Amino acid sequence: MRVSLRDVPGFAFTAARLFGIQSAFSYERMLGIGFGHAIEPLLRPLRGQGDGSRYHEALARESRFFNSHPYLASLAIGAAARSELEGVSGERIERLRSALCGPLGALGDRLVWAGWLPACVGLGLALATRGAGGWAVAAFLVLYNVVHVLLRIWGLRAGWMVGLRVSVALSHPVLKRGLAVVGPLAAVSVGAALPMVLGWAVRLGGPSDPTWIGLSGAAAGTLVFLGAARLVGTRLSGLVLAIAVLGAAALGGALWP
Repeated sequence: MRVSLRDVPGFAFTAARLFGIQSAFSYERMLGIGFGHAIEPLLRPLRGQGDGSRYHEALARESRFFNSHPYLASLAIGAAARSELEGVSGERIERLRSALCGPLGALGDRLVWAGWLPACVGLGLALATRGAGGWAVAAFLVLYNVVHVLLRIWGLRAGWMVGLRVSVALSHPVLKRGLAVVGPLAAVSVGAALPMVLGWAVRLGGPSDPTWIGLSGAAAGTLVFLGAARLVGTRLSGLVLAIAVLGAAALGGALWP
């Protein structure tokens, strides 16, 4: 049985429940209970088939152990729901869930925790040092949450559309491009914000040791240079890297208030 996206109600309810996927976190099942709670609206068409045993079996199966990045768990939820409604065997669905834990966890960590989150934090801190006040907090919250909400919803739809062929979604150009951009972007953002935050701290009466300040400025300049080099695809030789490190202190000093 082929299932069309418009044939199954419950997408809005599942999308809303994605934000509570960690609410029942436990060391026994990790995200499993939240996974089952989120996927339940998509499984409701199974209640009208026979005595409803397929619905109960599917819900119990989807509530078992599952561990991945919480923002990308929606990809597995969409794929598993599509597979359940198409009558895929329980063994294949369990193998799918198990196989997705590692890739979705690693992808989410690189994309969000090591990329987009520090990039947004760096921007927010830089704005705060320039007197943005509450607008700095608002900028961080808007930028970070818009991307993370879109990532959840995209994952749900992409998983639903491909079902067992979830590798198609994992190789999506948007994800590949995102991985190539967010890491260097985070380095540039944090590197540029570091001397600004240090100068802000000094003006507020914080530590002002010249050696500490110089090393911090060099580190900040290096982060900015390396991140920018990665963004434009430049290959770094030993000579280029040495020049970058020597010039990093000057860049840090130039950014110092």
